[in-house]
Amino acid sequence: MDALEMKMAVQRMQEYIDANLHEQITLKQLANVAGYSPWHAAKIFKNATGKTPFDYIRSLRLTKAALILRDSNERIIDVALNFVFHSHEGFTRAFSKEFGLPPKRYKQSTPPIKLFMPEKVFDTYYALQKGGVSMSQKKDTKSVFVQVVERPARKVLLKRGVSAKDYFQYCEEVDSVEVWSILTSVKEAIYEPVGMWLPNHLIEENTSQYVQGVEVPLDYSNKIPEGFELIELDPCTMMVFQGEPYDDEDFMAEIDQVWKHIDNFNPTIYGFKWQPEAAPRFQLAPMGYRGYIEARPVSSVI
Repeated sequence: MDALEMKMAVQRMQEYIDANLHEQITLKQLANVAGYSPWHAAKIFKNATGKTPFDYIRSLRLTKAALILRDSNERIIDVALNFVFHSHEGFTRAFSKEFGLPPKRYKQSTPPIKLFMPEKVFDTYYALQKGGVSMSQKKDTKSVFVQVVERPARKVLLKRGVSAKDYFQYCEEVDSVEVWSILTSVKEAIYEPVGMWLPNHLIEENTSQYVQGVEVPLDYSNKIPEGFELIELDPCTMMVFQGEPYDDEDFMAEIDQVWKHIDNFNPTIYGFKWQPEAAPRFQLAPMGYRGYIEARPVSSVI
C-alpha cells in the first residue's frame, strides 16, 4: 500500500469520527470510509495513531466530555449520554481510567488534566514530507497586522525543557503533545496556551529558553501538574504581529515570513523600543485560518 494513500485513509477515518462523535460508530463504517477491509482499516489506524479505533474514539469522547463538565453546568449523566456512554457508572469508570479521578470530583475542582488532542495524520505527514516552502517559492511578503497590547501582572504555568531554544528542539526534550494537552485543560487560563522564549532572568540553570505555558491570574491556586512550574510575570507591553491566513501545510514558510517582517520592523516609528528582558516573547499555535501570531515585549521611548 502506498504510504501517502494510507495516511489519507486514516485521516478520512479521523474526520468521520469527528463528524459523528455523538453517534454510534462501528468499525465497518470506518472501513467503508477508508476503503479497506475492517481488519486492514483497524491495523493502519493503530499504526498511524498509536490507538485502536475504539480507544481513539473513547479518549476523544472523554476529552470533549471533560471540557463540557469544566465549562458548563450540565449534569454528568446528560454529558455521558450525549457522548454515547450508556450509564453513569460506565462513564465514571471510563473517565476515572482516562484522567485519574471521577467526573464528579473533576467537575468540582477542575484540576489540569491530560486531554487527548490527536493530530490529523495526513496533515502531519504532509508537512513533514514537504518540510515547508522556501521563501523563494512564495510571493513577496504579505501584509502583517501589528498592534500593541498591555499584559497585566499574572502567573504562567509552564513546563521547562533541558536546553531547547526553539519549538523543534523542545519537542525532542519533552512530550510537547502531552504538555499542550494539559495546558489546554486549565480552566483558569487568561489566554490560550503559547510557546515562549523566556528572558534570561527567568531561565533557570540547565533548563531551556523555549518553554510551553499558559497564563493564569495571580491568585491561581489549583493543582500544579507534576513537572510543571508556576512563576510570576510583571505587567508588560507586547507588540503583536499577525500574518495573513494561509494554507496549513505552508505554516513553516508563513512563520519565516512574519519573522523576516519583525527583523526589518522599526518599533520606534510607533514610539516603542524592543525590551527583550521585560517579558517572554511568545507564539500562538500556528493555525492557517487566523495567520501566524507572535508577540515581542516593548517599552515606550517617550
